[in-house]
Amino acid sequence: MQDQYGHLISYLRISITDRCNERCAYCMPSEFQEWLPRDQVMSYEEIHRVVSIASELGVSKIRITGGEPLTRKGIVSFIQSLSNISGINDVGISTNGTLLSKPIDDGSSAAEALFKAGVNSVNVSLDTLSAEQYTAITGRPFLAKAIEGIDAARNVGFDKVKINSVLMRGRTENELFDLVKFAKKKDILLRFIEMMPVSSKDVLNDLNFLPCGEVMNLLSQEFGRLKPLSDFKTNGPASYYSIPGRDQIIGFIGAMTNLKFCESCNKLRLTCDGKLRPCLGSHLEFDLLKEIRSGATNDELKNFIREVVLRKPKAHDFRDNYQPDRKMIAIGG
Repeated sequence: MQDQYGHLISYLRISITDRCNERCAYCMPSEFQEWLPRDQVMSYEEIHRVVSIASELGVSKIRITGGEPLTRKGIVSFIQSLSNISGINDVGISTNGTLLSKPIDDGSSAAEALFKAGVNSVNVSLDTLSAEQYTAITGRPFLAKAIEGIDAARNVGFDKVKINSVLMRGRTENELFDLVKFAKKKDILLRFIEMMPVSSKDVLNDLNFLPCGEVMNLLSQEFGRLKPLSDFKTNGPASYYSIPGRDQIIGFIGAMTNLKFCESCNKLRLTCDGKLRPCLGSHLEFDLLKEIRSGATNDELKNFIREVVLRKPKAHDFRDNYQPDRKMIAIGG
């Protein structure tokens, strides 16, 4: 399945809930009103059907997001069912980590249950190692739980555990070195992410924006000049660098400053209310759930998805005075 620019679309990010146990300002701003009614959220059966159809169109990787996906009941058995779909060979989850160490069902941790269910990779959002800053950013005093969750994921055997850290001037630039050292100690991959103008037009401004280039310079001054790794590839848009003498790799996701950011995009996003979005930084979205609940056949849904892929823009609109039309928590992280 290709878009009009020749990109192979093989990756589907799926939000299963807009609910979360934290309140990060860049995801759920203060003017956020209420959760979606349950009947407007896709059922597990509906999502499973979409993934099965998408796999026949060439999608091989999926990532489960939210909200906080671990707040939705039945997630482990649901993910097990997705990992059993023919053609799906990579199942990831993005989480704030605070529930990964929590016992579920049979007494095992959520991390262990996810591992057994077929999850290959875990991305944990962690912007700071300061308990005070963590509470200020997330609205919850859950730093210790997040770190426990990271440890739980590592201990059960996940090979791919990443930390995603959003860059915020005035909040996190003084912790860059500590985050690098923390990731090295835990033997996990750290990725710094530029803040994007999602959720609210007031979230991003000239005062709090911290570009990846500035962070690279700061890290080079502290640890030695970073070396670009052109051969280190994942399924996303990150650029990776090695830190000299530390046997450590870090990534940078520079949606705002990297002019080649969209060149290798291979993904679609499915919101928890069933909208298929061909691009995070575009207002385009298409109501797949409406088609499903109107009785569309699998072939009709395939054609619908193909049409959405052909509408995928060449690049995002973030640099063009983008005005958010949805909160990030309603799109999926």
